[in-house]
Amino acid sequence: MRFVDPKTDIAFKKIFGNNAHKSILIEFLNEILELDYPIESVEIADTYQPPKIYGLKSTSLDIKAKDQSKREFLIEMQVAKETWFSKRAMYYSSKAYSQQLPIGGNYQELKPVIFLGILDFTAFDHEAHLSRHLLLNKETKQHDLKDLEFNFIELPKFTKSERELESVADKWIYFIQQAIKLDHIPENTDTPALKLAYEVAAQHQWSSEELEVYEAQEMQLQISQNVLETARMDGLAQGKEEGLAQGKEEGLAQGKEEGLAAGLAEGELKATFAIAKGMLAKNIDVKTIAELTGLTSAEIENLR
Repeated sequence: MRFVDPKTDIAFKKIFGNNAHKSILIEFLNEILELDYPIESVEIADTYQPPKIYGLKSTSLDIKAKDQSKREFLIEMQVAKETWFSKRAMYYSSKAYSQQLPIGGNYQELKPVIFLGILDFTAFDHEAHLSRHLLLNKETKQHDLKDLEFNFIELPKFTKSERELESVADKWIYFIQQAIKLDHIPENTDTPALKLAYEVAAQHQWSSEELEVYEAQEMQLQISQNVLETARMDGLAQGKEEGLAQGKEEGLAQGKEEGLAAGLAEGELKATFAIAKGMLAKNIDVKTIAELTGLTSAEIENLR
């Protein structure tokens, strides 16, 4: 059995953004997010439709959904590393929040917006693969502003093997990260929604049109990753070359400077010896010569 990569656009939306099997998205969000109350039903916006090959999107994969209380969920799968992804997450969430209110509407009508970013790269300087970001009071740490929330899964930080999976959340993250490499449904897949996700991801369940689009998207992702890696290697090579050139230039300058200093020091020493010799010729005592020139008595005696 072979599975598609859930991180590609068409696969992610077919699995998580399809009204034909909402239970997948409901269980996934309930297990990943720390919600005040669970999701019981969802309305998925822009539900899954097999896309055309032209104009493929390769880096950001979006699903928008609302639950029974009109809470809004923004789910984005980000494959390519993006420096300002966190800012884009805040922009999307604040925009979705402000668009809830029509002209003349009441603020009490606003509902929470919860963002979930699934990242195929490392974005934050901490070890946890799953993080939750809230607006807290700096002094009391109280969570008074509750309508915006940001959650991130950093896939590279998730290192558990199939045997180490314990929570249902771990099994969902493992599915997204490892399905493309598997040839079987893991034995510890023990929830109906997760089993359904594997079944939807099985390539033999896909039409030839869907597989054609999937393969085109997968190829585009590989090309993008190769381009990024090539740019990274070129940057390292250029940086190394520039660093060597700069080091050589600085080394020459330093050597020149040190040579000049050494030359000056040697010249000054010779001049001091000449002065001391002149004083000795005039029968000036060694102690006085030492005080005036800074030479030692032994050095002055050697000049005789």
